[in-house]
Amino acid sequence: MINPTLHVRIISPQSLLLDTQAESISSRNLQGNFDILPQHANFLTVVEKQPIIVRVKNQKPLRFDLPLAIIFATENKVNIYTYALPQNVEDRH
Repeated sequence: MINPTLHVRIISPQSLLLDTQAESISSRNLQGNFDILPQHANFLTVVEKQPIIVRVKNQKPLRFDLPLAIIFATENKVNIYTYALPQNVEDRH
């Protein structure tokens, strides 16, 4: 059976900011908008000053505004590394 979710972690040197199962992640890098879905190919990118949206089933999307993040996706796991705490974290529709 195919796993319908991603294991998402947002990690900073100070703390683990998020550790959850999600349906998708969206953001924007220098090449444009992108989405990460379950069964996504290996993916590595840098996101600068763009919101990262994490969609958790049956919840409002979570928005993280990080000054800089490295996103690494492999085998339905997405690790988002950042050096700072988010400027704001808010729920959005």
